[in-house]
Amino acid sequence: MNKFKKTETGLLHAEGWCANISLNEVDRALKRGAQAAGAGVPPILNTVPTKRTPPTYHRNNKLVKGYQALIDAYGIATYQEINPAIFTVITFPFLFGIMFGDIGHGLLMFLFGLYFVLKENYFLRRLKSYEEIFLMLFNGRYIIMMNGLFALWAGLLYNDIFSLTINIFGMQWEPNWNMTDIKKEKTYTLDPYHDSTRSFNAYSGTPYIFGIDPFWNLAENKLTFINSYKMKLAVILGFSQMMFGLILSLYNYRYKGKKLDVYCTFIPQFIFMNCLVGYLVFLVFFKWFTVTPKTNQPSLLIAFIGMFLQFGSPIADEDRLYAMQEYIQPALVIIAVISVPWMFGAKPLIEHCYPRIRQASYEPLSQSYDNFDEGAADGDDEGGEEHHDTMDMLVHQGIETIEFTLGCVSNTASYLRLWALSLAHAELSEVLWSMVMKAGLSINVNPYVNPVFTVVAFAFWAVLTVAILLVLEGLSAFLHALRLHWVEFQNKFYDGEGHPFAPFSFERMLNGAEDE
Repeated sequence: MNKFKKTETGLLHAEGWCANISLNEVDRALKRGAQAAGAGVPPILNTVPTKRTPPTYHRNNKLVKGYQALIDAYGIATYQEINPAIFTVITFPFLFGIMFGDIGHGLLMFLFGLYFVLKENYFLRRLKSYEEIFLMLFNGRYIIMMNGLFALWAGLLYNDIFSLTINIFGMQWEPNWNMTDIKKEKTYTLDPYHDSTRSFNAYSGTPYIFGIDPFWNLAENKLTFINSYKMKLAVILGFSQMMFGLILSLYNYRYKGKKLDVYCTFIPQFIFMNCLVGYLVFLVFFKWFTVTPKTNQPSLLIAFIGMFLQFGSPIADEDRLYAMQEYIQPALVIIAVISVPWMFGAKPLIEHCYPRIRQASYEPLSQSYDNFDEGAADGDDEGGEEHHDTMDMLVHQGIETIEFTLGCVSNTASYLRLWALSLAHAELSEVLWSMVMKAGLSINVNPYVNPVFTVVAFAFWAVLTVAILLVLEGLSAFLHALRLHWVEFQNKFYDGEGHPFAPFSFERMLNGAEDE
């Protein structure tokens, strides 16, 4: 009752936030309480208009709650701002799976999370008796399950199960091998050049139905091929997620009625990113679909760097990807350069010349300092105040412009961690298999001792697999996926400057969690 205020008529009055969807439920609860207490005056529930920013409240199910906690750790969504947790449910385990792709490891992680999900009610009745580490795993059960599921899918894409491969759809290479080669663990150099007259290591010309052909596991140039594939895949995924975040910012601007931000922020950012990173992704797909082993193999890295270092210079035939390349690349660079001052100066200039369309997008710098030169502030005239407002706009927009332009390059490079961690995971898995399990299977003493060595080697391999590849590598991939969402994805559209809705609860008060 200490939350209520007594009015002059002797009635009790209280104000609080309530979700619109729950207004009828609160009204019914008040009436039931009044009837149970035998009150002579019925309770009255009114909606009070206010200019204060409402708290943020998300109605999430069990699956989304874990991902919502990850987003809230970065910052609570501003009221009526797009909630990234809706998309993180898919994008987070997807990026995790790209870094952790392995059929065996993904299946083990999926089953671990699925066990907690199926035994959910059992563990909920005993939560207070468990340690903090166990509670962290239990609360993240859906995240673990989804991460394992997407890691399993990526493992099928990489055709990798505990560093081995499986031949599901039939190899599209025609090797000429015998038992001698198999015993010697002979490797081959694969050349996708299709030649029907060749009787060994010939490519059929038809791609493997899904994922990587298992014959690549026997190739001497396997690492070269896999590195190139995963590196390009990381750039494509990074560009796709950053562009998706940029498009979400458009919806935020349109919903809030900020048309000036659409024309002076979103459009130049969209142009800048597509002229640089989008062009690099275009080159990747163009080379995949048009360049054949019979033609030149121009380097994408040299072509992209040459856009700037060899601006306007002729392109050699061996480095040319398509016709008119020496004209299109300089044009893209010029357009990207023009979009930078567009991002920086257009919005402050328009708001300075037309004050009526000025948006409440900037917090004056003077508010960041307490009691900053109050005497001088009192003596400022209107012209000085307008000058400071314009400077605030320029500083704010300049910071955003520098952050975005540099971030286009650094954030794209940051997504290469998808390739690096995937490579590290695959190599660690291969090292454990070859140095532990394979070594145990190769021991040949006698028929009675060999099984003992096999069991010991398997136990040792299983413990190292769980400790290093599942726990340590899993935690590393989780943290990197979290960083990609917080820094590279959410900074394109997410402010996270809200405060959470904390409903009144006797349980929270008894636990000492009630807000001051």
